[in-house]
Amino acid sequence: MWEGNNLSPHRSYGVANPGYVPTAESQPAMFAPPAGDPAGPSAPPASMFDSMPGYEGTVSGGGGYLPPPMPTFPVPQPEPQPQTPSWNIPSITEDTAREAFVLFTSSKCCYSSAPAKDGVITAMEAFNTYRYRLETFVESRSTEWSYEPYNGQAVDAYVQPPPGPWDIPATPPSFFMDGKTVVKVPYTSSMKGCHVCVGMGRKPCKDCAGSGNKVCWVCNGSGFRHGGDRCHHCNGRGRENCSHCHGQGSTLCSMCHGKQQLLVYINLTVKWTNNSNDYVVEQSSGLQVDNFSKVSGKEVYRDSQYMVYPVLGFPDPSVVQASQQFVNDHQSRFSQTSRILQQRQTIELIPVTKVNYSWKGKSHVYFVYGNEFKVNADNYPATCCCTVL
Repeated sequence: MWEGNNLSPHRSYGVANPGYVPTAESQPAMFAPPAGDPAGPSAPPASMFDSMPGYEGTVSGGGGYLPPPMPTFPVPQPEPQPQTPSWNIPSITEDTAREAFVLFTSSKCCYSSAPAKDGVITAMEAFNTYRYRLETFVESRSTEWSYEPYNGQAVDAYVQPPPGPWDIPATPPSFFMDGKTVVKVPYTSSMKGCHVCVGMGRKPCKDCAGSGNKVCWVCNGSGFRHGGDRCHHCNGRGRENCSHCHGQGSTLCSMCHGKQQLLVYINLTVKWTNNSNDYVVEQSSGLQVDNFSKVSGKEVYRDSQYMVYPVLGFPDPSVVQASQQFVNDHQSRFSQTSRILQQRQTIELIPVTKVNYSWKGKSHVYFVYGNEFKVNADNYPATCCCTVL
């Protein structure tokens, strides 16, 4: 190929441009040797973090939750509640059942309203049920080493011992509302050299491997265009300045932002979490228990205090059993890794009515349940196939 075009490597300048005298600027630039790994260390060294009393287990990236200390004052004992009387909810009327059914069908694009409006209600049976709920509102704390560019912030490590992780004040939100706050632990801040750029403030450019230039994309490094003309994009050098680092061969360190130093300190993360468990008494209506998560009932019992006693003397023994199980489980499980701030237990009476109706000579069933009069009708007799374009 070289001979056929009369362009050997040793004669390329003279043959292509007889009057052209090569200069140092026009000579193809030599390829720079690859720079070291521009990414730098991916994780800070252990020596970057001081040993702080009370925070010896703290690591970069966060660790497990810190168990709360034993209380130094007597824990308030739960107050027993009086026996709850038996409550009942009047059965809904036929008009209410029909109105709920009509409203239900109107919300379905593929349901005809004819069965709801013209069907004959033949029987209504109440299957009211109870839902027991226990909520435990807890506070948990965890620590981790953090760092940021040093911009003259106060350095206070070893000025005095830092306060313990459970001694730092943090104001919780309202009870039973989730929340989170992050606090810089006092007397843990120190100044360290940046581990990413090794205290240089800059890092070798990844695009050009630190050379400051790259192969010319127009002539692909040859210095010439097709036909033997000198490449005007790189002025015949075969290489061009790297646009990423503007020819400097390095870029500003993304970790320290060129400051060369980092402020290293401990962050305390405080979380408030509401943990809730429900138990719904089984009923024989045929309505699946999962449906009750979407509705509310009439609250017949409420007990909220620091720690609650299991419900006693409730008419339905399965509620008493569920309460005993939930209370024991919550108090043993959450007290290991968090501090219990408040507990609340409630019992709701959820109305459930099974409605039998006849339409076009056939019997059908639907359910009306909850304070919202929500309807469930799995086998509705008049549906059509809808196509969404």
